[in-house]
Amino acid sequence: MIQRMKKTEKQKNRERKTAEKRRAKLIWHRILELLYPTTCVFCGTVASEGICENCRKEVKILQEPLCKKCGKPVRYEEQEYCYDCQKIIHFYEQGRSLWLHKMPVSQSIYQFKYRNRRVFAQYYAEQMAGQFADLLRKWQIEVIIPVPIHKSKRRKRGYNQAEVLAKELSGRLEVPMEAFAVRRVQKTNALKEMNPNERRRALSGAFAVEDDWKPKKKVLLVDDIYTTGSTVDELARILKENGVQKVYFLTISVGQGF
Repeated sequence: MIQRMKKTEKQKNRERKTAEKRRAKLIWHRILELLYPTTCVFCGTVASEGICENCRKEVKILQEPLCKKCGKPVRYEEQEYCYDCQKIIHFYEQGRSLWLHKMPVSQSIYQFKYRNRRVFAQYYAEQMAGQFADLLRKWQIEVIIPVPIHKSKRRKRGYNQAEVLAKELSGRLEVPMEAFAVRRVQKTNALKEMNPNERRRALSGAFAVEDDWKPKKKVLLVDDIYTTGSTVDELARILKENGVQKVYFLTISVGQGF
């Protein structure tokens, strides 16, 4: 009887300590919120949910009609594919993006990518996990791979924005991320200044799969922007050459289709 009472007292002490830790953690988070309040990823005003009411009204998630391949907006419901996807046979299966790449989305991504606003990835990933939940279940993703950047660019910037985003998404989807399954072995000039054919030539041989990487059947590539699809295509091609069966992608934003 005495032993039972002692055990109960120990349980009470553990519960008390656990409750104290929770309270301390909650207080600490509230202090951080006061010192560093959450701001809107698009305009910078204080916004507890990561987006202010004005930007919520202005920035709309992409809706149908969309290209059935890359997810770019198209003009008509009857139109299956955008202009680019009508001309190109892609190596990937399908992809989707949250928003059209225009202001204020483009400015938000610029801050995320070049101004160390890594915290924006939390909001982006939360939106991806929520908006594409049904699609992700359909895809049956086994692993998430961020689009890699060259080591010189990573050293200069200090981080790979796609990796930061992929890590946040991995935690929300409970799907493992493998950041170094693929390396960027060739440094290329700024792709945004090239036409689609030039991009494909520049990216040929730019990536390499790690020798000891064990391929999964279904892979999700994560990046910040989808424009012509050259980068995603080259990665999909090399992944399939190394045993992957299906490749999908998610990005924050996408260029206009039609």
